[in-house]
Amino acid sequence: MKTWLITGCSSGLGEQLAEAVAARGDRLVATARSTDALQQLCARYPDTVRSLALDVTVPGAAARAVALAESAFGGLDVLVNNAGFGFIGAIEEGEPAEYRPMFEVNLFGLIETTRAALPALRKRGGARIVNLSSGAGIAGSAGFGFYNASKFAVEGLSEALADELRPLGVRVIIVEPGPFRTAFLGRSMNAAAREIAAYAETVPARRRYRQTNDGRQAGDPAKAVAVMLQAVDADNPPLHLPIGPRAHAIAEHKLDAFRADIAAWRDISIATDFDTPR
Repeated sequence: MKTWLITGCSSGLGEQLAEAVAARGDRLVATARSTDALQQLCARYPDTVRSLALDVTVPGAAARAVALAESAFGGLDVLVNNAGFGFIGAIEEGEPAEYRPMFEVNLFGLIETTRAALPALRKRGGARIVNLSSGAGIAGSAGFGFYNASKFAVEGLSEALADELRPLGVRVIIVEPGPFRTAFLGRSMNAAAREIAAYAETVPARRRYRQTNDGRQAGDPAKAVAVMLQAVDADNPPLHLPIGPRAHAIAEHKLDAFRADIAAWRDISIATDFDTPR
């Protein structure tokens, strides 16, 4: 029996994961900006589930969630940083008031929640931190640049965190989902108000993708959650966990393109040390 703290449980993969964690008998502190959607879950599992309103952008708020896990269940084994949302728009189109709130949730909220949880997690042998990235955290694409940047930052932070925590027995898992049938393309996706005609060949396709694929994504969220649970339970979990065929295709294309660039420029780009005196 593990004790979990999951952010962003009111919808999407966070909601599905919270349901699965509770159903298998684990203990859970489920959080969201509003707990209205969590009341039924708490009612169905009164002994093992607690809910708490948590806005991850509020300094110090995550500490209350960790304190609840420790007071109600005696500790914390798994932190899942799931809270987040997306943004569509060319880099030139986005305004700070539009894209900076996304970084506050996707990156800085994740950082502060993790920092608040680490003292509790370090007390537990085999603790896990699961950070929700995305296929967009593997490779950038036109129209998703700001969202790419927030998830690329999550990837880099998570890799460093994994290196720091491995000797302490705490493992980090970066979950990189492809498209799954959640509300992500709906209420969890914002768009730049301004549209610049110069980007007509690239960015509008992302807006159309949102309009035509919301609620039609091929991925089954329940199957994604099953993979996440298996990874958390594994003795040797992966650091990077692309989920779904699209995420794997993105990762494979990125690796191929990266290797091609390295190979093509290798001899030139490594010849940069000082010449050895004769």
